[in-house]
Amino acid sequence: MELTQLEFFVSVVEEGSFSKAADRVFRTQPAVSISIRRLEQELGVPVFDRSQKTPTLTEAGELIYDYAKRMLTLRNEAQGVVAELRALERGRVRIGANESTSLYLLPHVILEFRRKHPQVKVEIFRHVSEHLPREVLDRNVDFAVLAFQPVDNDLKCFPILKDELVLIMSPGHPLANRESVSVKELGSESFLAHNVKTASRQKVIEVFAQHHTPLNITLELATVETIKRFVQLEVGLAFVPRMCVADELERGTISTVPVHGLSYRRVLWVAHRRVLTFSHAAQAFLGVLHQMARKQGKMKIPK
Repeated sequence: MELTQLEFFVSVVEEGSFSKAADRVFRTQPAVSISIRRLEQELGVPVFDRSQKTPTLTEAGELIYDYAKRMLTLRNEAQGVVAELRALERGRVRIGANESTSLYLLPHVILEFRRKHPQVKVEIFRHVSEHLPREVLDRNVDFAVLAFQPVDNDLKCFPILKDELVLIMSPGHPLANRESVSVKELGSESFLAHNVKTASRQKVIEVFAQHHTPLNITLELATVETIKRFVQLEVGLAFVPRMCVADELERGTISTVPVHGLSYRRVLWVAHRRVLTFSHAAQAFLGVLHQMARKQGKMKIPK
């Protein structure tokens, strides 16, 4: 079985015809047909039901298609690694992250990386944190930055940033000048929340319940940026990660007040496959991530 045969086979499946597949792989239609016939002879089973107007996969063909895609992906990865050995600037780094990490942490990492390797392409894929470990294991991304430490023997993780949940409000809010507030005092306030259920949101709900205090979530929004804007317009208060409002707190456009009895600290983790030969570009990016982690100093990981 040759990779060329698998490539022709995949092309026929994806193009839906032998003639279109031939155009795609720059071969004649007879050459593609002969290649598929040889593949079927080697397998001992037909991969297409040719009684249909368009090529239709047999049961065996469906199985082979899945394996063929993976084998061709591995071939492409191998070719990519060799190309990067010749010219690092043609490399690529793929990162998976959730919304807040994409907006407020990764820009600092990427700026440092691009200062050293300006021609390497960096791609960020946005997912909810729960999906990121699978994205790494499926080789869809090189690294993932998560708000929890995934438990998987096939993943290697290290902490990169400490963060905490903070209560934010407009500087003009009556509570903005207080040194601290109690959970009870927040029972009459309106709150804005992210419409994605997270561990931090659950923590807030639990603390309010423990204090027998209503948590009045009057508006759920799709992004942290929108939540911040509505807070500035005095639509309500919100709990967000501190890293998401660092700039606003520095400029004084948003205020934060400690909440007595409510403390939620988290660690952001970088995850990558444990058994992996990194591309030169990914290895360089990993070095920048480790450098940032070292700047955080010795971290005590929350239980």
